[in-house]
Amino acid sequence: MVPILLVLLLVLILFGAGFAVKALWWIALALLVVWLLGFMMRSTTATGGRGRWYRW
Repeated sequence: MVPILLVLLLVLILFGAGFAVKALWWIALALLVVWLLGFMMRSTTATGGRGRWYRW
């Protein structure tokens, strides 16, 4: 009985990790799109296109 529970626990941990990694990939993709949009739109700033759209 214990080996079956250990295998079930391992499957649940791996499933949870897989879901978390997939969610992180979607978040990273969304942030990349936002960054690219900001990078392309920085030429429309009031400083003649030489300003930065971020603070760092």
